[in-house]
Amino acid sequence: MTKVIYPGQTIGIIGGGQLGRMMALAAREAGFKVAVLDPTMDSPCGQVSDIQIVAPYDDETALEELAEVSDVITYEFENIDYTGLKRLSEIAYVPQGAELVRITQDRILEKIEIQSAGVAIAKFVEASTYEELEQRIDRVGFPCVVKTSRGGYDGKGQQIIQTKEQLSLAKSLFAHSACIAESFVPFTKEISVIVQRNGSGETYCLPIGENIHVNHILHETIVPARIDETLTTKAIEAAEKIANHLNLIGTLAVEMFVLENNEIIINELAPRPHNSGHYSIETCNISQFHQHVRAICGWSLRKPKLWTSTVMVNILGQHVIPVTNNLSKYPNWSVHLYGKSEAKENRKMGHVTILSTNIEDTLNEIEQSKIWL
Repeated sequence: MTKVIYPGQTIGIIGGGQLGRMMALAAREAGFKVAVLDPTMDSPCGQVSDIQIVAPYDDETALEELAEVSDVITYEFENIDYTGLKRLSEIAYVPQGAELVRITQDRILEKIEIQSAGVAIAKFVEASTYEELEQRIDRVGFPCVVKTSRGGYDGKGQQIIQTKEQLSLAKSLFAHSACIAESFVPFTKEISVIVQRNGSGETYCLPIGENIHVNHILHETIVPARIDETLTTKAIEAAEKIANHLNLIGTLAVEMFVLENNEIIINELAPRPHNSGHYSIETCNISQFHQHVRAICGWSLRKPKLWTSTVMVNILGQHVIPVTNNLSKYPNWSVHLYGKSEAKENRKMGHVTILSTNIEDTLNEIEQSKIWL
C-alpha cells in the first residue's frame, strides 16, 4: 500500500540547486515543511527551506540527520552518492529508491534498461579502454559520438568523431570512466517527454517540449513541440513504457531524437524534474514540481492540461544583466532567477517563460530582444 505524506510533514531534498528550489516552493505551497542536504551554505533550495543540512552527499551523519527530520526523501539531480542513497533508503522513506539513480548515473546501464523496456535507441558499443574502443568501433561506424559512461552533462564528457583518423580525440575520455560509442543520428528535432508516476501506477506526461540547444546547453523549449499527432502518441507511449519498466515513482525526463522518417529514438534519461519542463509552472494546470510532490507523497496525480502555447528560454550567467535591464520592456515575460551567488558564463542562473498565441512571433520577439545573441 502506498504511504501518504500529509501537509505539515517534512519533505527532505538531496541537492540544493534550482530544481530543489522549485520543488521546495511547490511543497511549501501545499503546506509541507522542507529540509535540504547540500554541501553549500545558502544554496538556491536552502534559501527557501526550513532546515539546511550543509554537508557532502555521502556524509553518513548528515544523511542520518536528514532521515531523522524528514517524513519522505527525494532528490533533485542524479549525480548524488548511490551508496549513501541506498543506505538512506534502509532507514528512511525514499519512495524513488536508489536503483533509478544507479541506472541513470551510468550510460551503459541506462541503454540496457531502455532496450529492455522495448524502446528504440541508437546503435552503440561499450568499451572499458581506448584499445577496446578501437577494436569495436566498426560495429557503429562513422560519424559517431563517444561519451563517458559516467558524469557527463550539458555536452561535457563527449566527443563527436567524424572519421577513423579522428578516433584518438576520444582517448582522454577514458581517464574518467568506461565509454560508449553511439552511431550519429541524423535527427530533425530534439524533444523531451516528462513522465510522472505515483506508487499506485497512476501515470501522466506533460505536454511535449521541443528543445533547442546552443553549445550543448538547452537554450529554448517550445511547447507544444512542432510535431504531428502520430509522433506525439509514439513519444508518450515510449516514455510510459520506460516509466513502467523502471517502476518509476516521481519524475522521469525522457530526451528523444526525431528522425527524418518520423520515428523516434531515445537519447537519455533524467530521473527528476527537468529544465525542459520549467514552462509548466505558468503554462499548465499542474507544474512538474507540484506533480512530483504529489507523486512522492502518495497523492493522486492531476491530468496535465496546457493553457496556451509557450516558449521557455534559459538565462545563463552572461544573460542576467541584459534580462534585468530589459524587464520593463516585456511585461508578458515571467522571469525566474534561482538565487545563485555568482553569475558565471554558461551557468544556468534562471529562465524566462513567455505565454504565446503565436510561437513564431514569440521566437522573433526573443531574437529581437538581442539578449541571447
